Amino acid sequence: MLRFAANLSTMYNEFDFLDRFGAAAHDGFKAVEFLFPYAYEAGEIKKRLVDCGLDLVLFNAVPGNWDAGERGLACLPGRRQECLDGMRRALDYAGVLGTRQVHLMAGLAPQGVARMALQDQYLDTVRRAAELAAPAGVDVLLEPINTIGMPGYFLNTQKQAHDVVLALGLPNVKVQMDLYHCQIVEGDVSRKLRTYWPTGRVGHLQIAGNPDRHEPDTGELSYPYIFSVLEELGYDGWIGCEYFPAAQTRDNLAWIRPYLTA
Repeated sequence: MLRFAANLSTMYNEFDFLDRFGAAAHDGFKAVEFLFPYAYEAGEIKKRLVDCGLDLVLFNAVPGNWDAGERGLACLPGRRQECLDGMRRALDYAGVLGTRQVHLMAGLAPQGVARMALQDQYLDTVRRAAELAAPAGVDVLLEPINTIGMPGYFLNTQKQAHDVVLALGLPNVKVQMDLYHCQIVEGDVSRKLRTYWPTGRVGHLQIAGNPDRHEPDTGELSYPYIFSVLEELGYDGWIGCEYFPAAQTRDNLAWIRPYLTA
């Protein structure tokens, strides 16, 4: 049976952030994910998780100055130490929260810098981040993001991400495969699942309806078929529901209720 985690950065926005944990648990979710925990003390979030009986399966490392438009630092020249300091902070949170996966955002590629120079920077930074994470039993995840929603992002395709994982050869560096981004950039989603899941290099999946990023039962992707492919493949990880509800979250959960009540 497939397992779904509510993304509390995109779902349940009708509630204050700390109240979203209880709302997700009330609706039957057993796990959650979100973008960033850093506005709150780790212990405060931990209490919500324990009280609600939830696992936290994923969050992002410090991305630089998010409010100023930064979307990660890993590929940026001159920012490596700041990026690694952000990973250390993420690992401190992960230790308290019991999280075993942290997404390290690649960043927006600066104009005028050769991609090969950025690639070398990126590979070395990811390697160092993974070496920091390994003693804590944490996997570093790399997510390709679509070029429409985040123009200039360094990592866009599944192949790019898997090439990084292969080049590094580290067991705790894996791909965060968001099917929403994959559909926009590449399509052919089910074939990519069949290609990449058996490699052992995929650490986490995320979903949303295309192209509007609403509930997965809307738009051009047939998620019932996708789910059948995942069950056929024996996918046993969590699936993050990183979508923006078209109305209040609870108004449109019919698509997932069979999985939440099983």
